[in-house]
Amino acid sequence: MDFKRITNGRIITLEIAGELDATTVAELRPELNAIAEDLPERVEVDLSRLRMVDSSGVGAIISLFKRVRANGDSFVVSGVNGQPLSIFRVLRLDKVFDIQ
Repeated sequence: MDFKRITNGRIITLEIAGELDATTVAELRPELNAIAEDLPERVEVDLSRLRMVDSSGVGAIISLFKRVRANGDSFVVSGVNGQPLSIFRVLRLDKVFDIQ
């Protein structure tokens, strides 16, 4: 799994690539915490290069979503496709997240 944070003013884009699962999510958690603590106006999670996600990865994304929304800020998921999109649909997250 690889990730990259792009900050443009109070808008943060987090690009996640590869596999986000129980073995890789620990690498991402400090970055997710830092993003939430920065109090961005908008967070976009770009999953266009994410091949696979499991429940641990979904949990990490949901945790960030809850923290961002608790501050009244915007949270968007973009580029989700393949297996991650299937998981989001099964869990009905496509109804919860603003998916673009």
